[in-house]
Amino acid sequence: MSKRPSPISATVDFDAAGVQHGFLKLPISDDESAWGAVMIPVTVVKNGEGPTALLTGGNHGDEYEGITSLMKLSSSLKAEDVSGRVIIVPIMNVPAAMAGKRTSAMDGGNLNRSFPGDPDGTVTEKIADYFTRVMVPMSDVVLDLHSGGRTLDIISFGASHVLDNADQQSQALAGAKAFGAPYAMTMFELDAAALFDTAVESQGKIFVATELGGGGTSTPESMAITERGVRNFLIHYGLLKGHVEMPAEPQVYLDMPDASCYVQSEHSGLLELTYALGDHVAKGDVIARVYDMTRSGTPPVEYRAERDGILMGRRFPALVNMGDTIAVIADVVDSLD
Repeated sequence: MSKRPSPISATVDFDAAGVQHGFLKLPISDDESAWGAVMIPVTVVKNGEGPTALLTGGNHGDEYEGITSLMKLSSSLKAEDVSGRVIIVPIMNVPAAMAGKRTSAMDGGNLNRSFPGDPDGTVTEKIADYFTRVMVPMSDVVLDLHSGGRTLDIISFGASHVLDNADQQSQALAGAKAFGAPYAMTMFELDAAALFDTAVESQGKIFVATELGGGGTSTPESMAITERGVRNFLIHYGLLKGHVEMPAEPQVYLDMPDASCYVQSEHSGLLELTYALGDHVAKGDVIARVYDMTRSGTPPVEYRAERDGILMGRRFPALVNMGDTIAVIADVVDSLD
């Protein structure tokens, strides 16, 4: 049985030329607003013939590098500079971002674990459904800007995935490299079924993801990488004129082949990381210690690397609970082709 149309409506005309600023409006009714709406900002910049790029941030509400860079782009991108159409959604999950949280303050939903969504579901599921059935089909290439948020800190990289379609995989990998972050990666996801990534890739579209720092903030360095990367992405796929600007140092290629890249805590306590982000580690190295905070004089539990590589991600808060990912190690490779 086919799903009903999405309850979300757009105040912009996606087919009109020029620059438009508006909203994706999702009707809600709650204790704060009987006849209200979730208002998701959207900008459309269209000029002539060319591909359509969908640029998204705020899939998680506490990841600010993407949100900030797309807010800036939405107020500066001119129609005459574009060949095709650029759709900018700086904050996909507005209820989460307004609360400064990873997940929605309205229903607790994790948008990036809610695809393909449901027009009759929760607020989060309705947003996922609209992007799956309306936004993605009108797009050719999608850039989803992520970072670590409040609980993770991650090196800056562009990423693609291993796909069944070799041409689709090759085009996405080229985009991940062209983003121009210090690192480029083929990424292994712990649970990919309900990701935005999968919803886009399953429709045959080109999808590039990023991680761009973390800690629930942004820095001048992370913003510079993000803004350069968004522009590089649009240049690479033919929507802007110009040349892709790569980092001064040679880009490092990383691979995450399996779940052993993730080091997850089996204890609760106080976390001590023994390596910094970007450091090289060897299999068997002690990469973290977790201290029992209920008593003194107790040796910490040591966690060791299960593979050689670099520390590409780490838990940001020092307090750790059982099941938290405390470190992520990726292989350094000569080529991703």
